[in-house]
Amino acid sequence: MHVMCYPSIMVHYAWVVAAATFLVLLMTAGIRATPSVLMVPLESEFGWSRAAISGAVAINIALFGIIGPFAAAFMDRWGLRRVVAAALALLSASVAVSSQMHAQWQLVLLWGVLVGTGTGVTSLVLAAIVANRWFDERRGLVVGALSAANATGQLLFLPFLAGLIADHGWRAGTLAVAAVAAIVGLIALLFLRDRPESIGLKPYGWNPSHPIPSPVRRSPLDALRWASTHKAFWILAGSFFVCGASTNGLVGTHLIPACHDYGIPEVRAAGLLAVMGVFDILGTTASGWLTDRFPSRYLLFTYYALRGLSLLVLPATLAQGGNALAWFAIFYGLDWVATVPPTVRLTADYFGRENTGVVYGWIGASHQLGASLAAIAAGAIRTHWGNYQSAFWLSGAICFATAFVFLTIGAGSEVVSFIGLPPNRCGLKDHTNRNRILAW
Repeated sequence: MHVMCYPSIMVHYAWVVAAATFLVLLMTAGIRATPSVLMVPLESEFGWSRAAISGAVAINIALFGIIGPFAAAFMDRWGLRRVVAAALALLSASVAVSSQMHAQWQLVLLWGVLVGTGTGVTSLVLAAIVANRWFDERRGLVVGALSAANATGQLLFLPFLAGLIADHGWRAGTLAVAAVAAIVGLIALLFLRDRPESIGLKPYGWNPSHPIPSPVRRSPLDALRWASTHKAFWILAGSFFVCGASTNGLVGTHLIPACHDYGIPEVRAAGLLAVMGVFDILGTTASGWLTDRFPSRYLLFTYYALRGLSLLVLPATLAQGGNALAWFAIFYGLDWVATVPPTVRLTADYFGRENTGVVYGWIGASHQLGASLAAIAAGAIRTHWGNYQSAFWLSGAICFATAFVFLTIGAGSEVVSFIGLPPNRCGLKDHTNRNRILAW
């Protein structure tokens, strides 16, 4: 099955792979975010503190990021389809067993370690690998759409899950999540393919003058050692650390409990996350389109500045409630992971498309380590001070500082000097590649 044919229409199989990947990322992101809906029910039934539950969530998020670079190497060795299907089988089994848990260590093992490991395979690294293997054109757009799925799944999935838990209890919710993981695993087996060449195709929009990305030649640890010698890696990893802290770690994990503190029902709070999810699809896909056309550093400055502003006003918005929260959800949703397409583009341009999966895996790991730190820190702040106000303000200020880092990066030769670009890297004598690098 190489090309799907319809009357007068021929669809390159890259789009089928992208659609299947979109669905996998959409659903597994929802699975990863399920503990945010379980937090209040588990607190009520077992008496576990927010800080303790947040600790399990932090492990989940950290493993989600750390597994990414190794997942890229596993996919290269054993095949994308096999690795993704195996991860989904692990997710389904772990979540199903969690319906019988009654001790806090079981929460840490099942939802922290095992779910974190399983979802780590279906992280943002998967989006980067699929886009760079299957697409020569429209890579920014595809990365934007797949990144939106990775974030939007957790937002769209939660209202349904919150309603199910409210009506039938948290155990019924976990069994439903396990069933979803099994279904998505079957979809991965049916539709995912490892590379265009494995089914006799070239990447979508392939230009003979562009080299097809070769398999990853660096081990994850070797790639980390190599990439970490360049300033570009630390700029991208550091900014992505802030991105993860301000999205998955803080808002994704704690917005529902924060709304509960203000008397807002869980189902309505989950609905706010769903609104974010809808607008995240629009915002991140649009970011991919913009990344194909505008300098990435200006886009990243805008995204982080707007996110910082929205977090600074969130405590007042929660107190006001009503339409103010709806507007916050729209505004924040548009910017949720809009940072991903320009970050992936800079990674591919600087380190080479053949190394994008494994290097971006480490940059993505930084994203999830930031999210992990924010998840546990915000839980500790809530437990100690009784509210999340300081957590939101601190995160907003850090986002603003990150935005201005990108604004202070100069253009032209100053950028090359700032990021430590080696003089021979990516063929700087070739003006096309040089201009692409200077898109900072």
